[in-house]
Amino acid sequence: MHAFDVLGDPVRRRILELLAEGERTSGAVTAAIREEFAISQPAVSQHLRVLRESGFTTVRAEGARRLYTIDAAPLREVDVWLERFRGFWEQRLDALGTELARGKRARRLHDGTQGGGNRSAKDRTAGRAKEETPGG
Repeated sequence: MHAFDVLGDPVRRRILELLAEGERTSGAVTAAIREEFAISQPAVSQHLRVLRESGFTTVRAEGARRLYTIDAAPLREVDVWLERFRGFWEQRLDALGTELARGKRARRLHDGTQGGGNRSAKDRTAGRAKEETPGG
């Protein structure tokens, strides 16, 4: 199964999110997923099997328990594949950051040229209120 087919399922993505927090027993994963998605225990087991067989998780036995962990290799492969597209959103985020910085700078300049100088916003507001008061 292709990595994006595996990751395309919200239940499997949620299982990976849980495992990203650390190793968990199959019982703990099953309980969390059943509560969140209202699916049966066999359905959760099927999702765990898909993740295991596709290499996204590893499992080890500890007594009667089965402990699941993330295997990062398939996630690295997805990351490498996404690299060619990363520029599309990073460029836009860089542009957004620039525009936000310009807006902050413009507000500082605007506040400084309104006769406020280094006064606080509270002082400037009080000054405007005094100017608007008749006889003030």
